[in-house]
Amino acid sequence: MYKTILLPYDFGNSFENVPDQLAKMTENSEGAKITIFNVITENEMSSDVKFNGKRFNAIAEEKREQLKPFTDELDKRNLAYEIRFEVGRVITELLNEINNHDYEVVVMSNRRSKRDIKHVLGHVTHKIAKRVNVPVMIIK
Repeated sequence: MYKTILLPYDFGNSFENVPDQLAKMTENSEGAKITIFNVITENEMSSDVKFNGKRFNAIAEEKREQLKPFTDELDKRNLAYEIRFEVGRVITELLNEINNHDYEVVVMSNRRSKRDIKHVLGHVTHKIAKRVNVPVMIIK
């Protein structure tokens, strides 16, 4: 169905249901590729550099390891993916990524690990869905 999918990954959300949905979305699409995209915030970068002496590559490698359980689930379903990291403001970097690449759909998880949800959609999910001209699928 879809060949180019952007998956903004947020370590604060649960992505348990996402691999199955991605498998359905890429069914019968030869050459389908999922881009797992995570934004390392400027605050996170500066505190890690300042207090832990880490650089971008070390932080990205740590996050890649944290993604391993999720990517293992994608591997089980034989889904092709790439992992990309950027540094900056989350919404700005996501909008740049979406506007500068030819994605057919953006898949976002809206299932927060924490139960104290005030709004139906998270802040980032709401802003992205409102501002892009690409279909956004929100998976609960």
